[in-house]
Amino acid sequence: MARVDHAVASGTFSLDGETFEVDNNIWVVGDDRECVVIDAPHSVEDILAVVGDRTVTAIVCTHAHDDHVRVAPALRERVGAPIMLHPADRPLWELTHPDTTWDVDLADGDTITVGGTELRVLHTPGHAPGAVCLYAEDIGCVFTGDTLFQGGPGATGRSYSDADVIRESIRSTLFTLPEDTVVHTGHGDDTTIAAEKAGMTD
Repeated sequence: MARVDHAVASGTFSLDGETFEVDNNIWVVGDDRECVVIDAPHSVEDILAVVGDRTVTAIVCTHAHDDHVRVAPALRERVGAPIMLHPADRPLWELTHPDTTWDVDLADGDTITVGGTELRVLHTPGHAPGAVCLYAEDIGCVFTGDTLFQGGPGATGRSYSDADVIRESIRSTLFTLPEDTVVHTGHGDDTTIAAEKAGMTD
């Protein structure tokens, strides 16, 4: 069965003329032979340290804010794996990578198989128009990027985001998952669907 490996990379997030220092989670899902990298923040070397000697079969971007895709093209060059992104995030992608593009369009309901596990793509717009989460039913977790954190929804105060839309995405999509599902977030600590259901009252 596949496992989840994790590290943290530090760097910056820039949008709307402001820049912030951020720590991003690196998530790698797979077995001893192959893996998928979820997001590509800040440092190719930090990501490869988690990958080890495994074959990377895909670089799956939860959304196209620069702190999640900054090193995606460089990582693609190193490992020869396709970059996957929902096409609704093209405007954000082009802010960081105007001269290159991703390889595979993600769509709601797509499945990505790695190490005997399926990751199901859940389109969850709000933080970004093309934001997606990745649900791994057989290992009981969901990778939410910046859609859902410990303590509630992701930020919606910047361009291309919408507070009403993100809350609807969380309620109609993420909160239908089993309550014991572990939530692996784009920044910060894990949580569970049950904990976030209890905390999101409006």
